Amino acid sequence: MRIKTKLTLGVGLLFLLILLLAVVSTLFINALSNDTQNILVANYNTLDYSRDMLLALDEPRENRSEAFARFAENLEKQQANLTEVGEKEITDALATHFTALRSNPADTAQYQAIRADLYEIMNLNMHAIVRKNEVAKQTAETATFWIAIVGTLCFLIAFTLLINLPGSIASPIRELTERIRQIAAKNYQQRVNFEQHNEFGDLARAFNTMAEKLEEYAGSNLAELLTEKKRIETLIAQMNDPVIGLDADKKILFVNAEALKVLGMRAKDVIGMPAPEVAINNDLMRALMRGLTPSAGMPDTGAEKGPLKIFANGKESYFDKEILEITDTPTGEQSLRRLGHVILLRNITPFKELDAAKTNFIATISHELKTPISSIKMSLQLLDSQRTGVLNAEQKQLAESIHDDADRLLKITGELLDLAQSETGNIQLNLLPSEPQSMLRFALDTVRTQAEQKQIHLEIHADDPLPLVKADPEKTAWVLVNFLTNAIRYSPEHSTVVIELRREDQQVLFAVRDTGKGIDTRYRDRIFDRYFQVPGSPKTGTGLGLAISKEFIEAQGGSIGMESEFGMGSRFYFRLGV
Repeated sequence: MRIKTKLTLGVGLLFLLILLLAVVSTLFINALSNDTQNILVANYNTLDYSRDMLLALDEPRENRSEAFARFAENLEKQQANLTEVGEKEITDALATHFTALRSNPADTAQYQAIRADLYEIMNLNMHAIVRKNEVAKQTAETATFWIAIVGTLCFLIAFTLLINLPGSIASPIRELTERIRQIAAKNYQQRVNFEQHNEFGDLARAFNTMAEKLEEYAGSNLAELLTEKKRIETLIAQMNDPVIGLDADKKILFVNAEALKVLGMRAKDVIGMPAPEVAINNDLMRALMRGLTPSAGMPDTGAEKGPLKIFANGKESYFDKEILEITDTPTGEQSLRRLGHVILLRNITPFKELDAAKTNFIATISHELKTPISSIKMSLQLLDSQRTGVLNAEQKQLAESIHDDADRLLKITGELLDLAQSETGNIQLNLLPSEPQSMLRFALDTVRTQAEQKQIHLEIHADDPLPLVKADPEKTAWVLVNFLTNAIRYSPEHSTVVIELRREDQQVLFAVRDTGKGIDTRYRDRIFDRYFQVPGSPKTGTGLGLAISKEFIEAQGGSIGMESEFGMGSRFYFRLGV
């Protein structure tokens, strides 16, 4: 007999016995309830009505009308509760006597007759209660007998199943467990011999087949492959960086201990599961899966902005994510076959901490430098004043040189402070519906003198009308000033700088195009990096202006970019939403 059939029969029999016991118990309990209910409804109520009528007869004469009304009410209830043989005749006589008493309240003979009728009714119902109590007692004894019989039968059958059924299942399992231990110890000659024609027999045949194949594989090159696989798994498990391996169908093949730690999950809940299903209930896995496109599962290098911030090792840690695609070219074929991906997280927390220390240092130094620079500029203003004396030509030249250097230092410290603010994420934005033309006018007024010195024409191409943009006017104008300053600096004299204001769907485009020598393709990807300056360009700044511009625009939800052809000039632009 199959184990499933055996268990089904055993459990089914127990279920039927429990159901039988429940039915028998319910039937007898209902019978007892009916007997008790008969006593309560049929006899106890009659005794209660009779007692109330006797009390009404004993009321003083001054309350006779109220007493007769209460008597009549209880008599009516008694007439509706006639349950015993002869009770109707006695109740009718009681009603007749009460009618005669109401017509002649002074008739004492009627009082005696009524009391006699009431006592007779009460006596009749008392005898009925005793009789029905015996019936209920007999029902209870019958119920106890049958429930005991059915319960004993259920116990015997359950005890028999408890003794025989677990043993018939546990014994083969114990033998199989012992054989598996021997196989784990590389004793591949072990065999299991179950003669039953059930699941254990099928399991024994499958086990024996497995043992034969293992014995065959142990002497082949597969053993070496398994050893190498174990070595690689051990190496991955010992890595200090989180590593997650996926197959071509995005099913998780392996996860090392560090990855389980940052995921906050157990190996049995992850390994073998589809990664998208795990990502449903795990925010970190969802962030890691963003690097794989839903269609082809190919890495998307632009999917992540900045490092991942994960709580690990008792603190907030930063990790750089890298997705490695695993491919293979099968023997005799030309096309690559995608085998899966490996997600690697590199812990860059120490570098982030050093970067934060650097940012704080720059912010502190810049802030401290502002005070002496401002003092120098104030001293220069005092020197220019006639009250401190007249400067000769050489002194004026030195003073002007100091003034230019102080302005340059003040600009550098301001840019460093802006950079420190953006790096710490503390950019203070005042987003308002702003007019693009107003911000452009402010930027043009700022750079007009610089353009006139080089006789550069500022040409404006603007749509009219333009919608308001959601932006910080001051910081957006700062970016425009930076674009215009760079364009004027790198454009030749007597040239033209073109400024564009265009509406593009739900955005407004701000662009500045110069006629300088342009930027080599080698440096275009780094033009917005901090401290970067194109080799060969004049060292007139810190290399922070474009980096800060990028931070300001992206903090406002916009986008920034650059187009350039070497020898044809450059076009810097950004877009803001309306």
